[in-house]
Amino acid sequence: MPKQSAGILVYRKHNNQLQVLLVHPGGPFFSKKDLGAWSIPKGEFTTEDPLTAAIREFKEELGIDIAGNFHHLAPVKLKSGKIVHAWAIEADLDISQTVSNTFTIEWPPRSGKMQEFSEVDKVEWFTIGEAKEKINGAQVGFIEELVRITHL
Repeated sequence: MPKQSAGILVYRKHNNQLQVLLVHPGGPFFSKKDLGAWSIPKGEFTTEDPLTAAIREFKEELGIDIAGNFHHLAPVKLKSGKIVHAWAIEADLDISQTVSNTFTIEWPPRSGKMQEFSEVDKVEWFTIGEAKEKINGAQVGFIEELVRITHL
């Protein structure tokens, strides 16, 4: 069975435009990557309920609790084969004080030095056009479905 992730696509209407909240992965592998590197806040799960996992991951990656009326979006498949489940929710969140959990890896590779990095190093609101350029290509479907269901 392929690995699975669950995440949340937060959206808002701002200055008469639909915007979505995306995160940029932290750590050395993504430090110089921008277009196609952003994502919805998400993470892997195994036996946990997918929506419960998505809410937990949102809290871990942004330090913000999220609750409300979630709309299930059609899952997408990443190039790796991983299946990503997502839910959309409208919320005008203040992202100025986000705090991400961290992870530790050997960096540089084979150096014997362990370094700690934030799981997420940037959190930003994007218009739909910007988001489609920034987000991992496999996740564009989430944004397109959001536009269809919100009629914005």
